[in-house]
This record gives sequence, C-alpha cells and structure tokens, in this order.
Amino acid sequence: MSVAFRRESDDEHMEPAFEWPIPIGPNLVTPRGLRLLGEEAARIADAIANAADEEARKKLLKRQRYVHTRQSTAEVQPAPEADVVGIGSKVTFTLNGATRTLTIVGHDEADPAQGTIAFSAPLARAMMGAETGETLEYQDREDAITILAAATDPETQA
Repeated sequence: MSVAFRRESDDEHMEPAFEWPIPIGPNLVTPRGLRLLGEEAARIADAIANAADEEARKKLLKRQRYVHTRQSTAEVQPAPEADVVGIGSKVTFTLNGATRTLTIVGHDEADPAQGTIAFSAPLARAMMGAETGETLEYQDREDAITILAAATDPETQA
C-alpha cells in the first residue's frame, strides 16, 4: 500500500492547539497586577488538581503556561509621580468634549468596562508622561486631550 493512503494516527487530523498569545513588548505591571497573576496561578493549579476531564485539564495547563510566563516576565512599575500620567495612574481627562476617568495598568489587568486600560492602548500611550493641565495631540488633533488630574490609584499599589 502506498504511504499516501496510510494514516499514522487520528491526532494528525485534529485542529492545532495554539497557546495563549503573549502581548508584544515588555510586561509592565502594577503591584496589584502581579498579585492578581499569583492568585490566578493558584486558582488554575487547584482547578487542574480537581479536573476530571482530560480536555478541560489540557485547556487549564495551557492557561497555566501563559500565567506562569506572564509572572516570570513581569516588571513591577513604581508608583507614578504626582500629577504625571504613568502606569498605575488614575487619570481624569477630556476627550472630544467629554470628561472621563481611566486607570492605566498592565495588559493582564486591563478591563475597559471597569475603567482600566493597558499602557499599550493608543489612548494610554498618548497620555503617558503628560502632566496635569497639559493638552495633547490624539488622532491627528492638536488639542484632543486635556489632562485634568493625574494621581496614583491606591488600588493598583495593593
């Protein structure tokens, strides 16, 4: 029989299982971000120990590899200076006439629905290093963002 018609195993024809994507660039985190990674690693370890289904266990192991990689590459950032936007800052600003407040954090703790954005988000990148009262360019507009207040968010430092 020709090799072309032989099948070695059923695994050859399965969809490839990809790892969780690691964001490009440095893994800058707040102290809270590092703590949250540790808590998630503990939750995953417990779930792996109690997993009865092999498929669920494989998914948990994949997530565990991601979390351990993020923990080992984490660079905890110091609290930002007063009135200067940085990682861990709660920033109040105006954008297109609307006043908003956001906290700038690391990738793994960002949740826009909760008012936190990653330092690599375009809006956060535009504001990084700005001081209270400064007007910034954003999306090709010279005066798109005005920083009204910037202070260390105590929640990010816990």
